[in-house]
Amino acid sequence: MEVLYWVLAVVVVYPYLIYPVVLWVCSRAFGRHGRPPTPTPDQWPRVSILIAAHNEEKLMGARIENALATDYPKDRLEIVIASDASTDGTVRIIEQYAHREVRCLAFTERRGKATSLRAATETLTGDIVVLSDANSFLRPGAVKAMARWFLTPSVGVVCGKLLLADEKRNQNCDGLYWRFETMLKQAESRLGALLGTNGAIYAIRRGLLGHLPAGSINDDLELPLLAKLRTRCDLLFEREALADEETPARITLEFRRRSRIGVGAFQSLERIYPVLNPLRGWIAFTFVSHKLLRWVGPFLLIALAAVNVALLDQPVYRALMLLQAAFYLIATAGLLLPVRAWPKAARLPALFVTVNAALFVGFCKWLCGQISAVWQPTQRAEAAPTS
Repeated sequence: MEVLYWVLAVVVVYPYLIYPVVLWVCSRAFGRHGRPPTPTPDQWPRVSILIAAHNEEKLMGARIENALATDYPKDRLEIVIASDASTDGTVRIIEQYAHREVRCLAFTERRGKATSLRAATETLTGDIVVLSDANSFLRPGAVKAMARWFLTPSVGVVCGKLLLADEKRNQNCDGLYWRFETMLKQAESRLGALLGTNGAIYAIRRGLLGHLPAGSINDDLELPLLAKLRTRCDLLFEREALADEETPARITLEFRRRSRIGVGAFQSLERIYPVLNPLRGWIAFTFVSHKLLRWVGPFLLIALAAVNVALLDQPVYRALMLLQAAFYLIATAGLLLPVRAWPKAARLPALFVTVNAALFVGFCKWLCGQISAVWQPTQRAEAAPTS
């Protein structure tokens, strides 16, 4: 039982503490540090910015203005908004920009993001499609930073860098967590083993969009990995392609979205499981370390606590059980109490517990067949972030 306890403990902390160190070392020892091509004025590919939206009237005007401010040749850029059966003023706002070459695809049947993206793909004129969310705001040079990579034929997908801000209320710590995730993406990209993208900002060759299964929940994970499995294309991370997004006021507001992502994680395994083949090299290693072990984290935590209870006759394990209890108590306080004065790092236990609880709920929904591709926007501030 003691051996089992410590095996479980190591596996629980491995994705968060051990894997980043191992990844950093491997990326420095074996990674590549390529530079993007420098296109001439007539080499920039045609680009379509495609945004899926549902009931985003509070942000839509600012989001379209943001897209129009993109620093990219206007004769090679189109902006398309796919409204997934919005029932508010989203479509009306989009149509007000028709004279500025913003195209609205107003789908009347609610089918989810993946289906809307697939349907929109057939109408696009760009060779490269930049996918983004209604609540994500691209920096002016983001599209160029991604598009230049596609002059290299082997490149199929380029992931941008998402910056999360919670300065107005300072009650969340997603920004801190996301900086950690971004560091992992950069290192994985150097190894040629990037896992998915940021749904807020990534670019893909239009011909690869057809690989997105209808009903997919986590398109930013499934689409790039399916493209790589089928075509062996390169997936890259571009840190100069920036997008801004504001986090919700509190971690608890994200729970519904996170549990939905949890459903999508287990759903995606049905299609992307071939990446687990060790013969695929680094990507099998990164997928197990970065994704799979996190997805089974809730069950590992439950098993760890259960084994700890079985060992309570020994003083050292009584102390370890008290540490576990203290950790969960701090997490509960972070979720329920006003903690504006706390350092962000002190709120990480709350985020950790919330993510694992959402994964557990997501697994239960997936197991029961409660899989729905439709989504509801998370409540955020009405004011758009400034770029």
